[in-house]
Amino acid sequence: MSSLQFLNERADIIKKAQALAVNTNAAKGLQEVLKSNLGPKGTIKMLVGGAGQVKLTKDGSTLLGEMQIQHPTAAMIGRAANAQDDIVGDGTTTNVLFIGELMRKAEAYLSEGVHPRILVDGIESAKIETLKFLEEFKEERKIDRDLLIDIAKASLETKIHPKLAEQMASIVSDAVMTIQKEDNIDLHMVEILHMKHKMSTDTKLIKGLVLDHGARHDDMPKKLTNCYILTCNVSLEYEKTDVHSGFFWSSAEQREKLIASERTFTNDKVEKILELKRKVCDGTDKSFVVINQKGIDPESLDMMAKEGIIGIRRAKRRNMERLTLACGGHAMNSVDDLTEEDLGFAKLVYEQTIGEDKFTFVEGVENPFSCTILIKGPNDHSIAQIKGAIRDGLRSVKNCIHDQAVVPGAGAFEIAASEHLREHQKTVHGKAKFGVEVFADALLTIPKTLADNGGYDSQEVILDCVDKYNETKKPFGIDLNTGKPSPSNVTNVYDNYCVKRQFLNISPILSQQLLLVDEVMRAGKRMRAEEE
Repeated sequence: MSSLQFLNERADIIKKAQALAVNTNAAKGLQEVLKSNLGPKGTIKMLVGGAGQVKLTKDGSTLLGEMQIQHPTAAMIGRAANAQDDIVGDGTTTNVLFIGELMRKAEAYLSEGVHPRILVDGIESAKIETLKFLEEFKEERKIDRDLLIDIAKASLETKIHPKLAEQMASIVSDAVMTIQKEDNIDLHMVEILHMKHKMSTDTKLIKGLVLDHGARHDDMPKKLTNCYILTCNVSLEYEKTDVHSGFFWSSAEQREKLIASERTFTNDKVEKILELKRKVCDGTDKSFVVINQKGIDPESLDMMAKEGIIGIRRAKRRNMERLTLACGGHAMNSVDDLTEEDLGFAKLVYEQTIGEDKFTFVEGVENPFSCTILIKGPNDHSIAQIKGAIRDGLRSVKNCIHDQAVVPGAGAFEIAASEHLREHQKTVHGKAKFGVEVFADALLTIPKTLADNGGYDSQEVILDCVDKYNETKKPFGIDLNTGKPSPSNVTNVYDNYCVKRQFLNISPILSQQLLLVDEVMRAGKRMRAEEE
């Protein structure tokens, strides 16, 4: 009987070899689920909800988030992999595969009587050496548009169709370059908006802004060119007093005067906007647009419509921040002392109606630091798939700019690191060599899986790549179109440096902890005796 069972006789205990088997089987099981999804040639999983909802995806993060994982060890691996996605935006599937393979390889040595602590020491030594090798292996490159497109394409092709990924890669690269201010990149300044309209290939980047609502007056123009844009947060509607009050009158004339005096407060604010419009637009080909975060009542809208102004009310706060970055000018909280310097400018503002939804496009802005990716698709599934891929693509481009370096992809780094560890193994003494060997073999699961998913013989492909690397000492990855080794500067497949560094930090640490588990105990305070 376990010592814990003396304290709690209802506790469930799994000891030694059984505990290790439970953890290893959980890691291997999750690996098998996600294995076929890796890489651009990976297959797709269909997730079906309790109410019959269907989701098709090959994104590891989505799968781990949507699947109901009940096994505690598998759930912990899933959370660790999702943490990688939260930090750097990619590498979820790689994490799961690497942890599963480390556990699988370690199991063989443990069954032969090697102590887990010795293996863990070897794995830790291999991890430190691999991180050092990563610093030497990364390529510090001048960051230009072509490189950013290559990085984005490598990320997007694992989530959507390659032809579509090629188009999206240039969209996300241009979006990040648009919002970049020196070293500061705020991805919240990229608005991602979707329209259920046309085809996925009609998705486009708008260097400006798209608002998901339109003008609220039928007589307002639907399209204006050379527009001054007033961005404001001012109430242009009749408001009741904060204190309880009442108006009393004895004749109809007095009532009309009271109504007129109530309206004067709001009308004066609208009139100040109209005066500014006349000042900057009369005698020119310029027009005027008002975008307000607060309300505009029907009478105020009518006054604007008579002056040929597009008035948009109740704009979202996030769009107010983006508007000034895209169009220039200042977000005004008062209509007093308005000047031309407070106004933004756009060459074209127009409204588009699709079904019952209205969209307002603000295009042709100068030096924008905010933009909109307008996703189009025939159904909700394709829109959701593209939206998820674009988020990951934006993160990969941002990571590349921050890292100022890239790592050759398509399995090139894993093959080179594995060969480097075999040399390092000669300098390690004792049984810790086994831990280094486990790490070196586990790294090869990434290129092997890429080859398997491409329909090639993984052993033959890996051996060819290893031979090429040993001959030239240059990075060789797998060309998934031919199944042959190919240098990274030919395939132009690159991974983010920070993604590789992160997965080399997360996976080995979790594997080490799981290997050192010698007892699994279920003994919560609220456990009750089973009914007999």
